[in-house]
Formats: sequence, C-alpha cells, structure tokens
Amino acid sequence: MAGRLRVTQVRSTIGHIARNRGTIRALGLRRIGDTVEVPDNDATRGMVRQVRFLVAVEPIGDGGRAARTAPASREEVIAPEPVVAPEIADQPTAEPSAEAAAGSPSAKEAPPATTRPRRSKAAAATEEKA
Repeated sequence: MAGRLRVTQVRSTIGHIARNRGTIRALGLRRIGDTVEVPDNDATRGMVRQVRFLVAVEPIGDGGRAARTAPASREEVIAPEPVVAPEIADQPTAEPSAEAAAGSPSAKEAPPATTRPRRSKAAAATEEKA
C-alpha cells in the first residue's frame, strides 16, 4: 500500500451530516472539483470509504501515472448501472399467455384510482354547514 491516492470531490456536502462534511475537510477538500493527493494507508482509505459517494479516487502508482478506478463523470456517480445476479439474469422472462394477449377481462388493466385532495377538519365542517 505504499503509494498515494488522488481524491477529487465530485458532489456537494450540503445536506449531508456533519461527520461527512468533517471527513471531506480532513481530507483537504474544500469544494467540488478540488483534488488532493493523500498517502495510501488504512486511515485515509477508511476516510475515503466513509465519503465514497462524494469523492472519486485514483491510485497513483510509481512514476506519477494514475490508473483511474473511480467514475469519470457525474452521470456515472449518480446513475450506476443496475447489478443483476447471474442466476436471475439467466432465467427466461415470463411471456404473456395467448388469453392475455387476446384481451380477456382478467388481463385488462384497472383504471387508475382517483383520490380527493385532503382537507382539514375545519374546512370539512364549513362545507357541511353550507
């Protein structure tokens, strides 16, 4: 583990708990886009792990070349690809039966339920008096 990590803040700390904001500050990050190089040891890896949803991390190998292991763009951070277990991915999907395709009454979708807006007890009482 004797190396360095390049840590970049990719998301805001606004709205996160004080512990996460403090960890970001302790790593030396002040705003989105800031990048710092920290020693690669158990302590800094633990700090990065605690705020992994706010930062991108690149290990810096010998010679200063960085091998990217973290997301490169905000879209990758916000919307990762869904993970499907191999045993689920291999199962065939359920095909609709011929009866359902023909439009039988059991296959029809129910109309969406409509709901009234909520009203206070005082508003309900005044409507009843009128």
